[in-house]
Amino acid sequence: MIDNKIVLFDMDGTLTEPRGKFNTEFLILFREIIKYADIGILTGADFSDVENQLLRLIKFSEVRFKLHLLPCNGTKYYKPPRYPQEDFEIAYENDMQKELGKSCLREIFKCVTQLQADSCYYDIPLSGHFVNYRGSMVNWCPIGRSADSVDRKAFIEYDKKSKFREKFLSNLQSKISLRCPNKVDIKLGGQTSFDIYPIGWDKTYALNHFEGYKHWFVGDACHVGGNDHEIYELLKKENRAFHTKGPTDTQKIIYKKILPMLKHP
Repeated sequence: MIDNKIVLFDMDGTLTEPRGKFNTEFLILFREIIKYADIGILTGADFSDVENQLLRLIKFSEVRFKLHLLPCNGTKYYKPPRYPQEDFEIAYENDMQKELGKSCLREIFKCVTQLQADSCYYDIPLSGHFVNYRGSMVNWCPIGRSADSVDRKAFIEYDKKSKFREKFLSNLQSKISLRCPNKVDIKLGGQTSFDIYPIGWDKTYALNHFEGYKHWFVGDACHVGGNDHEIYELLKKENRAFHTKGPTDTQKIIYKKILPMLKHP
């Protein structure tokens, strides 16, 4: 019998609105979860975004002592603090350049910057900070990570109608596969960007930190091409993966599906 359990949550579009703040209504449900299992935040975002968006949860809630932070698909891992005065400290971090080699990483940046220039011909908002290198992942946001909520909303609507990201995803995959064959995977990240990383470094990577655990997962980007797809497909075979439409839906999933499974395994 497996005693250790962990419920993994995507962040943007699952616990928060895209780039939004943590809704403290989740705390009631999280306090119930930690009676039976640990909680993990499994996101493509980097630690700085997790810290910014989930500040109330990771700094001031007792849930933090059973909370595992897994930025960049779990290629970075921050263990729960043991004492009130402790902060989350990194326990594991992988290196994309070591895995792929310097020349391949350079080719990725070439492809991304070329396509960023091409994207300027489209009627999309433009801000700044288009490429974010996170050590174990490259995130490319065509409108820029500096975009405000108005521009993000405008792009999301434009993307739904025009399939902008789907077209650029195909183009980016073609370019990178020619320069770094059989080395790189690319997914739609959140609602405005692309996540680029070594093959196998999708969100199933995080499960390496929890061998001997029983896992649950909730995410919004579970479709083919979304960055929740692999872990969703893996865990849904045992009815332990759930697709959410947003934070409100996630609360319903916790209450109606996850908690009953934890209480009555």
